[in-house]
Parts: sequence; structure tokens; C-alpha cells
Amino acid sequence: MTDDERARPLQHVDIGAGPTIVRLQGYGMQPATYLPMARLLADRVRVVIPNLLALPERWTFDRALDCLELTLDEIGADQVSLLGHSFGGGLELGLVCRSPARIVECVFSDTLGMHRAFSLAREAVHPIGIFRMATRPALLSFSRSWATHPLQLGAAALWAFSSDRVPEIETCAAVGLPCHVLWAERDTILSRKDGREFARRLHATFTVAKRPPGYRPIDHDWMFDDPELFAQHLSDLGLRALPAT
Repeated sequence: MTDDERARPLQHVDIGAGPTIVRLQGYGMQPATYLPMARLLADRVRVVIPNLLALPERWTFDRALDCLELTLDEIGADQVSLLGHSFGGGLELGLVCRSPARIVECVFSDTLGMHRAFSLAREAVHPIGIFRMATRPALLSFSRSWATHPLQLGAAALWAFSSDRVPEIETCAAVGLPCHVLWAERDTILSRKDGREFARRLHATFTVAKRPPGYRPIDHDWMFDDPELFAQHLSDLGLRALPAT
């Protein structure tokens, strides 16, 4: 439980019924951006997508975790599987370190390089990197986030640029939870080499997306740009929250 009196439960999307998967979104993305993929799973699981930018007052990593824990308390989610995309993977690690008994398993999609500063910080501070791979849903979501939470976005970017997640990776690995890393076939923001090293240090499986013949290249935001393909890869991992049908 938080000792920050300013922390509050976050605005969130809550869809489906069954075991709970908490989705932590990429930098600047709105929860609604992930709804198409959430709907594909809603017949089997409950998907909760908190708005990681809608914090009370200024954005800090600790306050974001405080608010996430309060959100889980409010919705009665005692046991959850975590699915972090890009920037959200940093918060996923932090939540595991804080509340390991609450976490069933972890999936990281195109997240966390192994540099001292996140490789994904380029996504946070370089619009060129975003526009190079961004699709219309990503651009709309990113624009809406900047319009509604510009100071929060700036503070989150600064955290991403300056933080060292290696100690949290080591702590998460020591907990021994089932962990999986999914990677786009062609991620133009993050290095596959760093993703593979992240998975190794986390003692996680590492899966590179396989696309059907003739399918367009799969990039960083495939979780919401290619929801059917991502949902299939997620099911193939054999998650406890998604037992084989």
C-alpha cells in the first residue's frame, strides 16, 4: 500500500472476465489504443489497461507504481498476469519488485534495452524515431496524450532516459516468475540484440514474431497494429491466464 497521500487509482479500461491480465502501455499511448487486442482475449480473460500518464500531480516512477497498486486494490485484482509494451515494461519490472506475490507471470513486448539508459528513451524524446515507424493509431494516441498530459509525458520521458533498470531485472529474475519476451520481426526503435540479452538476464523465453507469407513487416507497435497476430503469439506462450483451448 502506498504512503503517498496524493496517489489515486488510475483511470482504466476493464473488459472481459476470467483471470486478470494488466496491460501496461507504450510511451504516449492511450489505453483505448489497445482495445482491439483486448477484445480478442475478452472471451477468456479480464483485461485491465490503466492510463499510466493520468497520475495526480506530477509524474514519478514511484507514484506511478503507487497508483498502479491502488488501481489493482480498487478492482479486486489480487492475482494478475502482466503484459508490458515498450515503456510499460519498466513499470512492469517495478511492480514485480514491489509486489511479487501478486504477480502470476510476465510478458514483455518490445521493451527494455540493456543500456544504462533505456534504448526506448529514443522513442520518448525523438519524434523522428516515432514517425519513422508510427501508424495512424499510434500517431493519434501520441497526439492525444501530448494534448492532455504534456507535463506527465515530459517527466516520464526524463525518467526513461535516466533510469537504470538492471537491478530491477536482477530482482525480477530472482523472484523466479514465468517470464516471456516477445519481439517484432523488424523493430525500428529497439535492438533485437538488447531484447535477447534482456530475456537472458531475466531467465525468460524469447520469441521473435513470425508473420504469414506475404504479410507486411512487423514493427515495434505490433501489439496494436497487428492485434490478431499478437494475440496468437500470446496464446502460443502457454500462459497460465490463457490456457490452451
